[in-house]
Amino acid sequence: MTHPATPSGPAAQPGAVPDKPAATAPGAASLPAGTLDPVEGQSQGHAAPGLWTLAVGSVGVVYGDIGTSPLYAFREALVPARYDNILLPEEVLGTASLILWALFLIVTVKYVAILLRMDNNGEGGILSLMALARKALGGSRIVFALGLLGAALFYGDAVITPAISVLSAVEGLKLVTPAFEGSVLPITVAIILALFLVQSRGTSKVAAFFGPVMVVWFAALALAAVPHIFGNLAVFKALNPWYAVHYLLGHGTGALVALGAVFLAVTGAEALFADLGHFGRRPIQIAWIGLVFPSLALNYLGQAALVLEKPDTTDPFFQLFPEWALLPMVILATLATVTASQAVITGAFSLSRQAIQLGLLPRLEIRHTSESHSGQIFLPQINVLLMVGVVVLAVVFRSSSALASAYGIAVTGTMLLTASMTFLVVWRLWRWSPVAAAALMLPFIVIEFLFLLSNLLKVLEGGYVPLLLAAGLIVLMWTWVRGVTILFNKTRKTDVPILELVGMLEKSPPHHVRGTAVFLTSDPEIAPAALLHNLKHNKVLHEKNVILTVETVDTPRANGPDRVRLEPIGPGFFKVVMKFGYMETPNIPKTLVLLRKQGFKFDIMATSFFLSRRSIRPAAHSGMPLWQDRIFITLAKNANDATDFFQIPTGRVVEVGTQVTV
Repeated sequence: MTHPATPSGPAAQPGAVPDKPAATAPGAASLPAGTLDPVEGQSQGHAAPGLWTLAVGSVGVVYGDIGTSPLYAFREALVPARYDNILLPEEVLGTASLILWALFLIVTVKYVAILLRMDNNGEGGILSLMALARKALGGSRIVFALGLLGAALFYGDAVITPAISVLSAVEGLKLVTPAFEGSVLPITVAIILALFLVQSRGTSKVAAFFGPVMVVWFAALALAAVPHIFGNLAVFKALNPWYAVHYLLGHGTGALVALGAVFLAVTGAEALFADLGHFGRRPIQIAWIGLVFPSLALNYLGQAALVLEKPDTTDPFFQLFPEWALLPMVILATLATVTASQAVITGAFSLSRQAIQLGLLPRLEIRHTSESHSGQIFLPQINVLLMVGVVVLAVVFRSSSALASAYGIAVTGTMLLTASMTFLVVWRLWRWSPVAAAALMLPFIVIEFLFLLSNLLKVLEGGYVPLLLAAGLIVLMWTWVRGVTILFNKTRKTDVPILELVGMLEKSPPHHVRGTAVFLTSDPEIAPAALLHNLKHNKVLHEKNVILTVETVDTPRANGPDRVRLEPIGPGFFKVVMKFGYMETPNIPKTLVLLRKQGFKFDIMATSFFLSRRSIRPAAHSGMPLWQDRIFITLAKNANDATDFFQIPTGRVVEVGTQVTV
């Protein structure tokens, strides 16, 4: 199944709109390092990194989010138990047990053992999983809608993670000296602004720093906890799942509230799957089993031991450390939270590119910040929107505790959708019986549903934030796709079939000029508007005319002979279909070179690219409400130019404009 993504297709240039409705397809993580991109024609890495290099790199990028959860997860999970000011040992052990078993079941079993095996041509992530699920069900629209919802919720995560992570780290300054209390928010905002302002420089140098920093961070988590654990070995009782079950059964609504905070310990697990294509399965698994999971488990046990000894402890994470180590740990925690923030920001850039490729959003400017890694991209407009959103959240909520209520819904919703689609893949693609597939995935669906339920209790306390963000994004995508469809239906009435036009020109040929003309269109069966206007106004025809359609396929990369297909349709006319994977950046000139192998000779310096530019105006009787018309027109005006998007030389482009109403 293919999906159009052309300049007159789903993602319009400024003031332009598609000729054809947007289509649907998946999306996933970045290209594996060291692979060859058939479009770019260059290696995506200087050399294939070794297993341990990739494992250390994954510690920095994949585990940044989940690795900073100890800063606030255990503290927040104890809040319901403190309501009556009496913190019982069973409640401390029960909370620790819930966190440890959540880490084991959700992260180790579901993500590390099961989901890392569900790659789509080496790529992971919820949109990649959606592609597999749609394939299993023959292109289900319901599955696509679920994948879209999961992607929208991820944006909520991308806004909340930097705010809560940096706030929780800087709050440690209050323990160094109370004099810092009034400086926490200004320092947090300054760090956030600096983080977003350096995005345009690319993440390659910073990424090399991430891995070693996070290795030191996880080592510090484990080492700080060991003395407290040996001081109270009874804390190992938390390894017994009975304490978790007993806590849930004995605390009623309070247990549900606690579950919402417990879930903070597993936020970031989606990054395991999303970054599969960048690091590969084994490095991610080795990093989790060999370093990350043991360090997290020891730290949560250490915090539990400290609270058992001193029930009035207010910040069990930072109080694990002696006074002389507080300031270094605040600095290290800040570096770690910047790492966690960088991971979700990069993920938001990647997800945005996928949405653009699929025609769910108009074209936005995409800058490549690395010559060797195509996955390192920067989207200025997305970066500004994220920066504003993060700063606003930090200023409005002012503390990590207040933001904790907003955090869970986005992640629990995404995880529950992931588990549901995994069931479909196990059942239909892995060909397990429905009973066996349900036995495998139903426990995770039940657990994550309980987590979602517990987080929904906090909707009024801040949980509305990711829901509003997701709803807003879905409205934008729905408006874009709907507007594209309306315009397509309007313009279709005046369309001329390309074969009919070729027949007419054969009978009554216009004046011919030398060179090749490439006309881009989303529908190869219909004569492009630019071709009709060129004939009408210039009254000339090139000796070679290419009707070019660019399609996005349901795989991360399009390879093989099917990438470019050439079909003669009349004297001097050729129909060309180019296919790109949803993780690729289309490069039309380089891909056209592949036609030479099929006997099509042309000189790029004697080739002109004709694009249709359509200026939109609201109609008196539109197919959408006026507010949607205005959103659609605004999106179209702010879209990136097709010339840049398809990497066409600006000196070879001719634009033909028309005015249309929506």
